[in-house]
Amino acid sequence: MQNLIMQMLEGTVTSLQVFVLTLVFSLPLGFVVAKGRMSRNFLLRGIVNLYIQIMRGTPLILQLIFVYFAPYYVIGVSYDRFTAVIVAFVLNYSAYFAEIYRSGLQSIEKGQYEASKVLGFSKAHTFFYIVLPQVIKRILPSLGNEVVTLVKDTALAQTIGVSELFRVAQNAASRMFSTMPIFIAGVFYFVMNYIVSKLFDFFEKKLNYYR
Repeated sequence: MQNLIMQMLEGTVTSLQVFVLTLVFSLPLGFVVAKGRMSRNFLLRGIVNLYIQIMRGTPLILQLIFVYFAPYYVIGVSYDRFTAVIVAFVLNYSAYFAEIYRSGLQSIEKGQYEASKVLGFSKAHTFFYIVLPQVIKRILPSLGNEVVTLVKDTALAQTIGVSELFRVAQNAASRMFSTMPIFIAGVFYFVMNYIVSKLFDFFEKKLNYYR
């Protein structure tokens, strides 16, 4: 049992790496995509909208397979499985985060921008000190839901052979002819999601306290 737990901890490290790297890249990229989605340029807005529709309209498991295998068959270039997982996850979650950002940005009344302009505030000052704090408060619950989903979605990395937590559990279950490793993996995912949920609850309470 101790051996099994150690193997699953190693798999958990891989899952956490996928989780953290996806957030590090997709959170800022999602904001860039959101701005493109709101652009006045018809062509740019159309391209970004198509990208979002594809990412949200097709399964992540299909995107993983495409990102890993397509470069080899199209241009004869291949790369490692872990990189493919990160690329696919980042592209997918950037689209979801972009829509969350867009909803938050568009919820800010135009009068606030106009008032800031009358008071002589620069666009940067208006965004970072007036708009952004309000946007963060409004989108935090939706953002939290997506981050919790990301914890569970890391299990899909096994689709292209990345040895994360769920794949380790499946392999152990096959060797032991037992479902116990699967249940233990479930406990691991529950603990990770519990921690993430509590962190978002903490941030939300802090933001409400300073409102």
